[in-house]
Amino acid sequence: MNIKEYMTSLGQQAKTAGREVSRAESGQKNAALLAIAEQLKNNTALLAEENAKDLQAGKEKGLDAALLDRLELTPARIQAMIDGLNEVAALPDPVGAMTDLKYRPSGIQVGQMRVPLGVIGIIYESRPNVTVDAAALCLKSGNACILRGGSESIHSNKAIAQCVAQGLEQAGLPVTAVQVVETTDRAAVGELISMNDYVDVIVPRGGKSLIERISKEATIAVIKHLDGICHVYIDGAADIEKAVNIAVNAKTHRYGVCNAMETLLVAESVATQVLPKLAVLYKKSGVELRGCLKTCSIIPGCVRATEEDWATEYLAPVLSIKVVTDIDEAMAHINQFSSGHTESIVTENYTLARRFLREVDSSSVMINASTRFADGFEYGLGAEIGISTDKLHARGPVGLEGLTSLKYVVLGDGHIRQ
Repeated sequence: MNIKEYMTSLGQQAKTAGREVSRAESGQKNAALLAIAEQLKNNTALLAEENAKDLQAGKEKGLDAALLDRLELTPARIQAMIDGLNEVAALPDPVGAMTDLKYRPSGIQVGQMRVPLGVIGIIYESRPNVTVDAAALCLKSGNACILRGGSESIHSNKAIAQCVAQGLEQAGLPVTAVQVVETTDRAAVGELISMNDYVDVIVPRGGKSLIERISKEATIAVIKHLDGICHVYIDGAADIEKAVNIAVNAKTHRYGVCNAMETLLVAESVATQVLPKLAVLYKKSGVELRGCLKTCSIIPGCVRATEEDWATEYLAPVLSIKVVTDIDEAMAHINQFSSGHTESIVTENYTLARRFLREVDSSSVMINASTRFADGFEYGLGAEIGISTDKLHARGPVGLEGLTSLKYVVLGDGHIRQ
């Protein structure tokens, strides 16, 4: 296979399909989403069978537990994909929506209209459910997409792509509106991120090395985040029961995800109350604890944390803990070590909570909630294309609006400039 010719062909087809999808009515796009959901439901056995091939190959290659977890399509995850498609179909269509129409002194009306970005290239590792999330969001927002999953999930992605194509065809939309790259050759990635004539935006989803490479080498705009170094701060005015539940969930609900807590900060005034309780629960879950000197004096057997620990995204059952004087020291630590993904404060002090919201500069900031909620589905976006820690265009979980842009529209009636 000539990779350059193959990728150029995908790009050309996506550009043509994108124009058709961009003008499709909401009803037709929703019909396609519901048809894809039905295809997934009817082909659960096939999906499980193809996913089993990927899991077996992954085990033989020695993939770690976190990657295998991301790769697995459990019945619950297949149902979540179906639910996501149904939810995206039920969301308002952002395309064509006009806002802020105002009359100018000249008599013209000026406003803005939401329009698709065009063709979106998505490069991701492990998680085959991304194939469905990406297809759903790109389709509903009037975009075509080229999806390049990891070689470890090639069988799963092809099976999902087959369901997507059948759903598109059933709804009368071009099957080339969603294309999965069928080669595992890494040269395909290099081609995709430099196809300026056909691709408008690149979205990388995966490990730090992948995203760093894409960010450096892409000649196309990139929506991305590098790390998920998320923090929970338990304030001196926290409800201890809430604090324990949130801190346990944020770390142990799932380890290999970007919104899992990696560092726990605890106010000195409540450290002796909350840390022993947490230590027992973390031990039951097999979580290794690495703490500052004060933490180690409270939790027997806690490993002394290094400076490197504060800047590490473990994606594993490992947690860094630091006892801080107050909210100011907590926010100073967060601003130094956070990756800008998600931070949460546990407190009953409304004034401090408002300070935390205002002064912590991350894409999601929470009060009395687990960082695990930093997710497009949980935010009501239906699904997410990824999470952006950039500050331009889109920030946080990227849903339908994040896959559109704004253009100015002017309404006149024969007006000429004087």
